[in-house]
Amino acid sequence: MNSVSEEERKKILASSPVGTWALMLIVGGGMVIAWLMMYYGVFLPRGHIG
Repeated sequence: MNSVSEEERKKILASSPVGTWALMLIVGGGMVIAWLMMYYGVFLPRGHIG
């Protein structure tokens, strides 16, 4: 059932989580884009407060 050797397991555990970083960048970039769309599409056209 466990087909991963001890050496491969150590190599996997020592490597950085590339998929996690990619997902964090995608989600963070999407949030920045959504905020910019709200700022320029909703808040700025309404003008100043007061």
